Amino acid sequence: MLLRAWAAGTDPAVAWVTVERDERDAQRFWLQVIDALAAAAGEDVVERVSPAPRFEGAPVVERLLGELDQLGLPLDLVIDDLHELASDDALDWLEMLVTRLPAELRVVLATREEPSLGLHRLRLAGELTELRAPDLRFSLDETRALLAANGISLSEGGLQSVHERTEGWPAGVRLAAISLATHPDPDRFVAEFSGSERTVAGYLLAEVLDRQPPEVRELLLRTSILERVSGSLAEALTGGAGAEAILQRLEAQNAFVTALDAARTWFRYHHLFADLLRLELRRVAPAEVPSLHRAAAAWHEAHQDVFEAVRHHLAARAWAPAARLLVDNYLALAMDGRGETVHALLREFPPDAHLGDLAAALAADCIFNGQRDEAADHLRAARRLAAEAPAARRRLFDVYLAVIEVELARRRHDLPRAQEVLQELEATLGATEGSPVRAEYRALTLMNLGIAELWAGRVEDARQHLEDGLGRTPQRSRPFIEVGCLAHLALVALLTGQPLARALELSERALAIAEEHGWAGQSITTGAFATAGTVLVRRGRFADAERHLARAEETLRTASDPGTEVVLRHARGMMRFGEGRFAEALTEFDSAQSLERQLSSEHLFAIEARGRALQVRVRMGAADTVPAPGQHERAGRRIALAALELDRGNAQEAAEALAPVIGGSAPALHERTGRVEALVLDATARDRLGDRRAAEESLEAALELAEPEGLLLPFMLWPSRGLLERHPRHRTAHATLISTILDTLAGRTAPERGPAEPLRDPLSGAELRVVGYLPSNLTASEIASELVVSTNTVRTHMRHIYAKLDAHSRSEAVARARELGLVAPGTLRS
Repeated sequence: MLLRAWAAGTDPAVAWVTVERDERDAQRFWLQVIDALAAAAGEDVVERVSPAPRFEGAPVVERLLGELDQLGLPLDLVIDDLHELASDDALDWLEMLVTRLPAELRVVLATREEPSLGLHRLRLAGELTELRAPDLRFSLDETRALLAANGISLSEGGLQSVHERTEGWPAGVRLAAISLATHPDPDRFVAEFSGSERTVAGYLLAEVLDRQPPEVRELLLRTSILERVSGSLAEALTGGAGAEAILQRLEAQNAFVTALDAARTWFRYHHLFADLLRLELRRVAPAEVPSLHRAAAAWHEAHQDVFEAVRHHLAARAWAPAARLLVDNYLALAMDGRGETVHALLREFPPDAHLGDLAAALAADCIFNGQRDEAADHLRAARRLAAEAPAARRRLFDVYLAVIEVELARRRHDLPRAQEVLQELEATLGATEGSPVRAEYRALTLMNLGIAELWAGRVEDARQHLEDGLGRTPQRSRPFIEVGCLAHLALVALLTGQPLARALELSERALAIAEEHGWAGQSITTGAFATAGTVLVRRGRFADAERHLARAEETLRTASDPGTEVVLRHARGMMRFGEGRFAEALTEFDSAQSLERQLSSEHLFAIEARGRALQVRVRMGAADTVPAPGQHERAGRRIALAALELDRGNAQEAAEALAPVIGGSAPALHERTGRVEALVLDATARDRLGDRRAAEESLEAALELAEPEGLLLPFMLWPSRGLLERHPRHRTAHATLISTILDTLAGRTAPERGPAEPLRDPLSGAELRVVGYLPSNLTASEIASELVVSTNTVRTHMRHIYAKLDAHSRSEAVARARELGLVAPGTLRS
């Protein structure tokens, strides 16, 4: 009451968050905080964050702190009932916020218990104001004023007695006032109660209830099992009518009933009042409690409130319907970021609840928590118990089992099992037309199958299923699936010879959606960062590539994903190879091969890493031999053999080893890159054989292939400086590319442009993507469309970019970005 009265009379905007009872979900709490701040400060200052299966709060709070630094006006954040927050992670991140508050933000914490936050530092610094129980306790005059405001007249002795026996406890005084208002002899009433605060509360509650009309008393008792109540829900539990009017009247009388919305349709009882009502319900009608929970569960299920329905089923010890609801909704809830809450609910089932639905829900829970072996055990149990399900339920249950099993097969990289289960799923779906299977489940299954196919080398199949999954995802309804499909389609683009620009575009689309929803630190973005890094490595932009690969590595910490980590290790190995840091390159390639042991099938990038490791050993002078390649041996081994033959002075044998690569019959991870490398080495071989014309032709062919894609890496992997310097400029169409390669080779990485000082405040990943569009003539809204974000988001990024680059116009920002090497000279994006 004090907080609400204070908030109503303050000038700053107020963002108000009430913590749900026993809140264990860190993500839900923080999304509430961000939503409240966005509503109060404006979405142009604070961007909302969408839920995700895994929530990394530290980067989200870091971003929030950066946004709040831009506050132009004071803002108050109230967090009420903080003692209900039962998530250590959420509290750790809250400590980050309160100990690093921006100047314009004030935080107010209301709690019944000492919060587990490092407030002592603020206390010592004089930055903490505290109101404790003695500060909130009513004085005698305040007790007199409250009673007088309710039209209650007591003798001075009676007033003194009320104050002493309630110890100035405001809730106790209020309960006394409610009872005294209708008591025929107020002083006698005061004389009849005594004792501790709890005794006073119980006595006064009985007085309040006894003086209510029967229908009000019944409503209060029967709805006390609820966390929040509406008229419709109250009527479902009481069987009566007019519940909403009763609740509104109680709220207007301030009888410990609080409206939760402006329309006054949802209400909450004061926690202490609710606790006492529950005690009274168990005293007078204990047999009714389970049936009330079942009625509440049925109402919540009919209104699609899964969590409240499950909680009431569990309270009624109705294990089967609770398990059914959890498995029917688990994947959707997990994608909505409610996995922690589901995990907590699953722990409330008894260990002897042998239910197929429960086993399936536990399997899904184990998958999302990285426990793949345990998930497989639960899936086997679920399939054994499936026979006990009714026929109509069995078909639907089979769908959920198949969706969960494909998810597990993808994470184990077990393509044969994923394909087998998909066939079962298609057959089951064909037999369940019109069933309540969520549409996004098929999209999720197709995404998982596509990823499994991708790692197994079934690239065209992967493309088909990923595109199908993307197409089946309703527009922006499941952005998490969109990000996953786009990130892996970017890898498909790399592996199917599509232009590097296409792979980069798909990666950037995935990252833009992730950034918009606050998922830049989620593991679903790892593939997009790794693919973008791979493209930048091939273009010789090692500094930019390093940033993307570092982000990929950060996101991997949130989940085990050996398939994507192989891509990351391969990309790092290629970068170190191009930089001439051969020992480090070898470590990365060996790591990629080691990761393959965690997979159930060969991984394309791990196969490539074996060939690359051979090549690095040749460059290090550590390879005595390379196994003779077969007729259709991959390009990597043939290139390694050619390099070894060149080291031995066998130029003709080197040229013969390269012929299948140049001709396209030796498969390569990226055909164009492989052919350019082979042509560079072939030019070297022809040059050593004394055939200068053939050497020039091979080098010109390499340049011809490299220029459209901006490929610089092949020229950095193998000695090419002498060939490029001698290449006749009058007989080449690629003089500019040759100059660029030679400039890059001079420092192994692109040199710094100008004497620009490094930025004190580096640009974020999202800001760097916007910087890439600044040299173009695109407007902010057109850039937003390209990046699939809001125009306000782009404008916010541009404002931050100008400030960090110390620029006052777009042209100044572009010039400064070019000096820092953030934008290549002459770069112009259409």
